Amino acid sequence: MESSGTSSANNFNKTSQNRQVPMYLIAIVITLAVVAILLAAKLFINTRQRNEVREALTYVEDQKTKLEGELNTLIVDYDSLKTYNDSLASQLEAEQEKIRKLLRYQASNTQKIKMYQNELETLRKIMRSYIVQIDSLNTRNQELTAENIEVREKLSKKASEYDELSKKTEELSSTVKSAQRLTAKNILAEGLNENSKPKDKIKKVTKIRVCFTVRENAVAIPGSKMIYLRIIRPDEVVLSSPDAGIFLFEGESMVYSAKRELDYDNSDIDMCIFWDANEELIEGTYFVGIYSEGFEIGTTTFALK
Repeated sequence: MESSGTSSANNFNKTSQNRQVPMYLIAIVITLAVVAILLAAKLFINTRQRNEVREALTYVEDQKTKLEGELNTLIVDYDSLKTYNDSLASQLEAEQEKIRKLLRYQASNTQKIKMYQNELETLRKIMRSYIVQIDSLNTRNQELTAENIEVREKLSKKASEYDELSKKTEELSSTVKSAQRLTAKNILAEGLNENSKPKDKIKKVTKIRVCFTVRENAVAIPGSKMIYLRIIRPDEVVLSSPDAGIFLFEGESMVYSAKRELDYDNSDIDMCIFWDANEELIEGTYFVGIYSEGFEIGTTTFALK
């Protein structure tokens, strides 16, 4: 009985040994399993990387679009900064050109996008600085405009005051000059013969004498005065002489017949002026005018026949 049991046990062990899986098959299975795991892991990693790359590209494109929009807005903002300061206007144009240059660049990765964003922020700071400068300039310009208006008003007022003062001064000067003018009285004009006797017949007249008194005038300026004499024939021809010339009266040049210098001392002074008959005399009434310092100081008439 024992040998039968022992035999059965041996047969079972042999059968079990015959059924054991070879080691190389186990190794192959393990290797395949590892490879499968590695392939699955790689596939997962690749899929994740593709998703990350896709997300990164989407982010870059979004940031690029946003950046371009902000740059375009910024260049419009620069356009809105108006200034008449040549130096500041030149700087604004230079900053606009920087923005246009950035817009021409192709941002292809996050690093460049970041660089452009930093540049954009710098441009914003510069623009804020320009806004402050322009505001300051505008404020100063308004102040200068207000000052200019005030100065113009003051100048206009001063000009009006000056015109009024000039007018008063001119009126006063005219009044003073009028008060200072000389006047003549007791004027007598007559023809004389060779013996200096009064004659009214043309054939006998060799000269004409005009005598008068220069009146006393306390406000007149004393000193040397030139007295001019004009004798006008009935046909309105002014009698002249080799020594005759012109003088000014009321802004016009006039021919005189004779002249004489007077040393005036503000008192009555008697004087006579002579004209030698070197031109033809005609019958009729002659006009005599006496002038000094641009004023007519007296007139009279006389007749020859």
